[in-house]
Amino acid sequence: MQEFERKAHLWLESEYDEKTRAEVLDLMKNDPAGLEDAFYKNLEFGTGGLRGIMGAGTNRMNKYTVGMATQGLANYILSKCADSDKKVCISYDSRNNSRDFAKITADVLSANGITVYIFDNIRPTPEMSYAVRLKGAVAGIMITASHNPKEYNGYKVSWSDGGQVISPVDKEIVEEVAKISDPSQVKFDPGLDGAPIIPMGAAEDERYLSDLLSLSLSPEECRKHSDIKIVYTPLHGCGVRLVPEILSRQGFRNVIHVPEQDVSDGNFPTVVSPNPEEHAALDLALARAEATGADIVLATDPDADRMGIAVRDDEGRMVLLNGNQTASILTYYILSRRKELGTLGEGKYVVKTIVTTELITDICKSFDVPVYNVLTGFKYIAKVVKDHEGAGEFVCGGEESYGFNVGEFVRDKDAQVACMMVAECAAWAAEQGLTLYGLLQKIYRQYGFRKEGLVSVVRKGVSGAQEIQNMMSSLRSCPPKELCGSKVVKVIDYLEPEKTGQPSSNVLQFFSENGDVVSVRPSGTEPKIKFYFGAKGDDADSRIEALKAQFA
Repeated sequence: MQEFERKAHLWLESEYDEKTRAEVLDLMKNDPAGLEDAFYKNLEFGTGGLRGIMGAGTNRMNKYTVGMATQGLANYILSKCADSDKKVCISYDSRNNSRDFAKITADVLSANGITVYIFDNIRPTPEMSYAVRLKGAVAGIMITASHNPKEYNGYKVSWSDGGQVISPVDKEIVEEVAKISDPSQVKFDPGLDGAPIIPMGAAEDERYLSDLLSLSLSPEECRKHSDIKIVYTPLHGCGVRLVPEILSRQGFRNVIHVPEQDVSDGNFPTVVSPNPEEHAALDLALARAEATGADIVLATDPDADRMGIAVRDDEGRMVLLNGNQTASILTYYILSRRKELGTLGEGKYVVKTIVTTELITDICKSFDVPVYNVLTGFKYIAKVVKDHEGAGEFVCGGEESYGFNVGEFVRDKDAQVACMMVAECAAWAAEQGLTLYGLLQKIYRQYGFRKEGLVSVVRKGVSGAQEIQNMMSSLRSCPPKELCGSKVVKVIDYLEPEKTGQPSSNVLQFFSENGDVVSVRPSGTEPKIKFYFGAKGDDADSRIEALKAQFA
């Protein structure tokens, strides 16, 4: 009997409920490959925490893996923290089982003597981050699989600064979780002696919104151009609770909803995938924009930490902007506006990830503002903010994967503040006779045209994981000598922290003589390997396509 089969048979014992045992038996009889995938490993904390397909198995999201992960986290907190710090904030999104997983998590923490603050309904990931610092909690937990398909759910852990856990804490938590080998070790029932489970709701919303609105830079322009038409869709997620509200408080009077997608539904019935990075996810919103003559489309993912946008081009057509373009526009706007207001003094800085456009670097350089490059994942941006507390001010930061944040209230990407800033940037641009598209073209004229591309290659299951590993090994042993005909002049391997100054990470970057760059990174949360491409110059479009053909 193979190891995964042995593990599967353990799930037929009495401590697992009848529904779970029936699902395991069905896999054994009818789906050997599915059984192997469900049990060949345990879910681990990756770049986005614990995340996986829902169902029975050690490699699945279910009440047992959630309970065991929470028990491990509880043991870690109990061993590391003073009694006064033993508080955890919990939020959850609209995904199937998210509320149930949140309740299980709260119960286990309570049973272990840890006070819990839990939102009374769905709330965005960034508000959970905000709540951690508001309540003085040691950790925060968000039940979400972000923008993944409906089959997924996840368990995202943040630490006391509100940022996602990073080394060494993440590894130490994993070690504690690994010690929990079966449900009998989990305290599922808090009983009458459990620590308090305290609801959060409208009061916390008000504090969060008030602080975000204090970051506004152009209130007068927002009032003057309050008639800008904005279509907003939460893609069936929790952004519907706060994004329309923050836009309304800014003064925008024409926020147009997509009624079918205002419905919070974990089946995501109107989209294949609720990911604002995917054009198809915005089809209904774009149709609504055409029907209403809207100027802008804003879309947020289910846990409302990522934002996608569409704007009208010079010929009046709606065009989708990618994460690099949106982050560049917002960085340019915020730095420009703060310079106008005289609030761009010494100590201000911007942060971006290594795979995010170098256009942001050029913009920051022109304003004499330092920019820090970090590994992929907003948790590394949050670490820079934490490390600079009291010694500098985080202005803004972003990543190509549609994440952006402004200010230090939240230590994660925040689609609420990003939507707010896009809207007021549109008002600021309108005051200059520009659309957002026109502003982007102005930026390109000033700093040079840049083009970025991304190709994700999916390889599922055990064989897929091995294939991805083989791709990385091959690129390390035989790196390309040219990129699109231009000589490779620099290779960075982020498995060599002594050379990069960054934590060790399975990422490769190749730089060519003419300025092209290719980055290769296996995903930490999904069965895929990502190829990022960047080119600068008038022929960047064609070079990006050639790079894609060369690598993917």
